[in-house]
Amino acid sequence: MAQPSPLTLETLDLVLRQVLSDHREKTLAWIRREPSAWGYLAGQGVAATRRHLGRQLADSERRMVWSRLWWWLEQLKLRMEQPC
Repeated sequence: MAQPSPLTLETLDLVLRQVLSDHREKTLAWIRREPSAWGYLAGQGVAATRRHLGRQLADSERRMVWSRLWWWLEQLKLRMEQPC
């Protein structure tokens, strides 16, 4: 029986960048601290990662997705707050 594909940071970053790109309005809503934006993006991140790997995620992998997604959102927020 084949081992499931591991979730690497490189793979996760590719998936999450696409999620944020595909859901720009919700990303901006998160930056504006609008209710439900985080839950929506977190769900999209998990679903996209699951589709990419072709399997369910372990609890630790879901936490990895959420943590890395939060990191990406914070990075975007910092970039938007910096003066040009």
